[in-house]
Amino acid sequence: MHDRKVLRENPDIFRKGVSDRAAEIDIDRLLQLDAEWRGLVAEIDEMKHLKNVASAEVAELKKGGRDASEKIQSMRQVTQRIREMEEKRDSLDEKITNIMVLIPNLPESSVPVGRDSSSNVVMREWGEKRPLSRKPLPHWEIGEVLGILDFKRASKISGAHFASYRGAGARLERALINFMLDLHVNKHGYEEMFPPFLVNRDSMFGTAQLRYEEDMYRCEVDDLFLDPTAETPLVNMYRNEILSLEELPLRFVGYTACFRREAGSYGKDTRGLLRVHQFNKVELVSITEPDMSSEEFDRILGHAEKVLQLLKIPYRVSCLSTGELSFASAKTYDLEAWAPGVDRWLEVSSVSNCTDFQARRAQIKYRRERGSPSLFVHTLNGSGLATPRTFASLVENYQEKDGSVVIPDVLRPYMNGLDRIR
Repeated sequence: MHDRKVLRENPDIFRKGVSDRAAEIDIDRLLQLDAEWRGLVAEIDEMKHLKNVASAEVAELKKGGRDASEKIQSMRQVTQRIREMEEKRDSLDEKITNIMVLIPNLPESSVPVGRDSSSNVVMREWGEKRPLSRKPLPHWEIGEVLGILDFKRASKISGAHFASYRGAGARLERALINFMLDLHVNKHGYEEMFPPFLVNRDSMFGTAQLRYEEDMYRCEVDDLFLDPTAETPLVNMYRNEILSLEELPLRFVGYTACFRREAGSYGKDTRGLLRVHQFNKVELVSITEPDMSSEEFDRILGHAEKVLQLLKIPYRVSCLSTGELSFASAKTYDLEAWAPGVDRWLEVSSVSNCTDFQARRAQIKYRRERGSPSLFVHTLNGSGLATPRTFASLVENYQEKDGSVVIPDVLRPYMNGLDRIR
């Protein structure tokens, strides 16, 4: 959500931002409606002034015992006119708001301009690709051979694009989650949260996920949505609140199962864990004052990277182009883990600075000191990490010639000391 006054004063910035993001928003039409709305507001104020003057004159006439009926009739006409104009003003305001909520966050100046992933910029790579003694197998084949993944029965239970982890696979999935939570709490200083898996419509609006409502799972009776990401409940904890500067930054880490239909993605990445409708994710969220958001962005990115570094999985960091940004993001870095079995880089984390975009929608503010004006916070989020592709990359990178999968050292305490899956 944007400040209407800022749009009014900087229309060219919005025209460029909307164009760079390939959004179809008629900024000129919006400005025209806004000018009409402001004209009505001014006219209503003038009419109310005339009404007040007439009211004072009526009082004077009555006080002097004179006939005020003509002046009263005139005042009634003014009152009726004001009512009609206020209805038109409110209708215009609603129309403007309905357009404003469709404008995505404007990209930061450092974001590469482009319509798709071909314009993303790889910033750096970390780690060396592990030499393998044989042609690497994709994770779904490894999972079937070792009995740690069962896609066939998951499909029987729930349908396509669901996965069932079995035995040591289920333990490995749980180990990843617990390892990441412990790392971010004990080493990186986040407060752990275990939020609800269902959120209301106001929460979805606050973090701007309603823009993708067709991709969400919704419980119609209660109008509740299954979490698309823990970002949604974690950011919305402070919806409609004013924080003090001393409380900032707020840093949370939370695990949730995540649910996405991804209606527009059928036919893409259909095998294994590459695109599933239910998945686990550990999410990092920060609520901070605007002056600190750039520094906080780098901080979250470093913490997400640390997970892959400790797992010793090669990865690269990519800056997403304007056309690839999520609706709420002003800048996003993707972490992509190397997966030799599918011979691809797999996105395992997106780290985003949403500036004050979500805060305006969710009305999350802060005050620098008692009695000072309230200001909007900045919100940031990053996967720390999502597990499906992390799991896939791990088993593909750590597969051995004999078909076993070595457990990374940092996960072994969570696997009861198990050093490999055979």
